[in-house]
Amino acid sequence: MTHLLHVVISLAYIAVLAMHSFAAAEPTAPKSTDRPGLRLLEEIQTVITDLAESAKPSVVNLFPLSGPGRGREPGQERAPNASGSGTGVIIDPEGHIITNNHVIGDATEIEVRFSDKSKLIAHVVGKDLDTDLAILKVTADHPLPSARFGDSSDVRVGQWVLAVGNPFGLDRTVTLGVVSGIGRDNINLSRYENFIQTDASINPGNSGGPLFNVRGEIIGINTAIINFAQGIGFAIPSNMAKQVIQQLLMQGRVMRGWLGVGIQPLTAELAHKFGVNEGDGVLINEVFEKDPASAAGIKPGDILTRINGTVIDTPNRLTRVVAGFLPGSTAKVEIVRDQQRLVLDVALIERRDHAVITSLPQGRTEVKLGFDVQNLTPGLAEKFMLRESRGVMISTVESGGLAQSEGLHEGDLIKEVNRADVGSVEEFSNAVSKVRQGETILLRVLRESRTFYVVLKSSDP
Repeated sequence: MTHLLHVVISLAYIAVLAMHSFAAAEPTAPKSTDRPGLRLLEEIQTVITDLAESAKPSVVNLFPLSGPGRGREPGQERAPNASGSGTGVIIDPEGHIITNNHVIGDATEIEVRFSDKSKLIAHVVGKDLDTDLAILKVTADHPLPSARFGDSSDVRVGQWVLAVGNPFGLDRTVTLGVVSGIGRDNINLSRYENFIQTDASINPGNSGGPLFNVRGEIIGINTAIINFAQGIGFAIPSNMAKQVIQQLLMQGRVMRGWLGVGIQPLTAELAHKFGVNEGDGVLINEVFEKDPASAAGIKPGDILTRINGTVIDTPNRLTRVVAGFLPGSTAKVEIVRDQQRLVLDVALIERRDHAVITSLPQGRTEVKLGFDVQNLTPGLAEKFMLRESRGVMISTVESGGLAQSEGLHEGDLIKEVNRADVGSVEEFSNAVSKVRQGETILLRVLRESRTFYVVLKSSDP
């Protein structure tokens, strides 16, 4: 589909060149010899050029002027392609501008250059590092040209989009492309990722600029490119941007919901141990005491599958969905416990800065467990920063063994074996002795203040 659209665009461009080669003909009057396909391409071209002309006045060039390590002398001009410049888009006639947080950095004043070559100084209304968004405000003596937001939930792979920005200082550059992916995460650009991927060219200086649909609506805020891959850029969806903007304008900061659980991906091995399908939810490995999940009855080992009907299939999606709720709201959380589905009402609180996702190496090797254990002592608890008085601690980990490949360390505390609590080496040995050769063992492990599950496959030493 993407290739076909590029062919259509290329044909439109060829048609334009052909038209210019016959300059004697009236440009607006169709000739009797024109083919219907050519007229269609001309109409498509007109829509795109009209869109570009209507979109450009709302796009501005931004130059941070002050902040740590920045600043300028009075009257000093800044080069058009100066380091740190970026793009923004005016979202209302009063002069509010949205851009990327990384464009303005720590600056307190930002020079704004408009399409009519005029300049104003903007101040920062609010910033949100977790989504890489920022709101600026300029004061003008007349209403400013602005763009309206569209609904990013309607974005589909293959649809045409227009990116407008100032790459390399080239003022209000327009690029045409298609949406090549939606819901992109794990890009490691921000805490909450749900990017629109596009092949419309996005280059340094485009950051913070708008991604338009063919109706001239903002469906994304361009934020990044993949340096080693041409034609791959990412935009923050407009619906996420609108939610952040609303809170920044109303209260100067963004408040997000907090569930109070530790989570990890549901791998094939873990899914098998818990009797569900791989990817059908995320595994809760820890429930924080006195937090919303604990109060609602959620337990370690539960599989969280939906929130308010939204399918949860990755830790990133869970984090993003929960963050979309305001503190104080109630969410219907669907879990699977012992292969039974339950729906619990959870009253969310405001998010605290907890790292709740535990990542482990995914290596799988059929060897012996590869570690030794000992009873927890007060001295060991202090050494490994554990707030526990009883348990089974891993004392040594065999180099190159399965335990090491699964990310287990000396000092890890084993809390459960195959869902059974173990508080001593004797209880651990009894639990392991029930496992037959070749069977898997599900361990619940505590490391400092984080808990996670690991699946190991037993074999004879």
